[in-house]
Amino acid sequence: MSIQVVLASQSVSRRNVLTTAGVCPIIRVSHVDEPAALAAYADRQDVAVDELDTSQRVTVLAQAKAQAVYEAYRDVARTAGEASGEQVTARPLDAETSRSAKADGHAAPAAERRFVRMSTTTRAFLEAHLPMSTEPLSGSASTSNGLGHGEVGPLIIGCDSMFCLDGVSYGKPHNPDTARQRLRAMRSRTGELWTGHCVIDFATGRQVAGTSHARVTFGDYSDRDIERYIATGEPLEVAGSFTLEGFGAAFIDGVEGDPHGVMGVSLPLLRHLARQLGVEWTDLWNVTPHVAEPVGKREAKMQTPPKENVHQPGDGWVECACGRRHWGVNGAAGVLLARRDETTGRIVDVVMQHRAIWSAEGGTWGIPGGAIADGESPIEGALRESFEEANIAARDIEVVGAYREDHGPWAYTTVIAFEKPGHHVAPRANDDESLEIAWVPMDEVPHRRLLTAMRADWPRFAVRLEELAASVPSHHSRG
Repeated sequence: MSIQVVLASQSVSRRNVLTTAGVCPIIRVSHVDEPAALAAYADRQDVAVDELDTSQRVTVLAQAKAQAVYEAYRDVARTAGEASGEQVTARPLDAETSRSAKADGHAAPAAERRFVRMSTTTRAFLEAHLPMSTEPLSGSASTSNGLGHGEVGPLIIGCDSMFCLDGVSYGKPHNPDTARQRLRAMRSRTGELWTGHCVIDFATGRQVAGTSHARVTFGDYSDRDIERYIATGEPLEVAGSFTLEGFGAAFIDGVEGDPHGVMGVSLPLLRHLARQLGVEWTDLWNVTPHVAEPVGKREAKMQTPPKENVHQPGDGWVECACGRRHWGVNGAAGVLLARRDETTGRIVDVVMQHRAIWSAEGGTWGIPGGAIADGESPIEGALRESFEEANIAARDIEVVGAYREDHGPWAYTTVIAFEKPGHHVAPRANDDESLEIAWVPMDEVPHRRLLTAMRADWPRFAVRLEELAASVPSHHSRG
């Protein structure tokens, strides 16, 4: 299996450059406060921020972004490693329903049981008595073979780009007036696009960094061209107010140096940095050439998702003997997060996701989750997905149990968690997969329009949450 790459950036251009080069990364946005990071570095160097050259700036920011994601992944691995309680595993494909059981109580023939499974159209099994087993969560399939088990990787890549003209460094303009001013200043001129990269090997903590730059010469475009270009929105959120691969490409007369660096990812630089960590570039390839990518998190009948719906390692459909296609080639997982009353310890609320209309069963309520990425354990996948979709940080919760619906080649793992004592989770929609994310009172959950599987599972989830609340010490009792 290839070594996984985590890109600490939401840049579409960077993602596309890597994917085209054979590397499909996991996307984990760093949310670094860039001015604060530069100010802190300048203070340590006892200089003013204005005294930092462009090379220093992009290096500092690339390191800050990579480090932030590295710390977030350490939190995920630590929270998964500290998981306690039990995992209950249900095997619905071995279930017998009222239609497949004989009147005398003996099992129906295998052919009849298969017919029942194949005719099931949802992941609900409402009529079935599911065979179940229980085991300690520690050492189960939900905790094994995760991030902390490898000798190398994943490689976390932080990136930053700035454009330098007349000795002045420019990042993203963010608004039309600034973009207009810069595009006029760049007309018929040559500047330098600097890109900084920092690569951290999660397994060892080693990190390396470097920079790439190229000289970019702009054409003699008109003021009308500028206004129309700004109207596309493209120059507002890119370094230097231009792109080499988009609407702005026609206005660039020439590039001297690494063109991929101008697009935000210097492939030669990344190859050299990976080699310094003992990793060959071809060890990162995980994109099969000449094969169409999966269509995304939807069936053909669903409404079209946002254009920037991200394909990541582990995304894809699995054909199942139950008669359905399931999302996630490594399975899928989500987090059922509960909040407890500080005095009584009883469950008062759970985090629920109001699913985007374009997603499967759009408009229903469920829990944040998704496909498990290559190299992740189910718990780690659930923790990553719950942050990406609902802003649930791994450092703020404790895993106290799990429920695994095992279909053989595919499984969905519901990770049950509580807020850590003294921590407060403020859920919000971090991407377009949710209409909203909210704390929902326990007694209101069954009255929501629930995802089919959640509607089937909620009664047993509610009972188990109450049992766990009674057995796991609360904040009040620990104090």
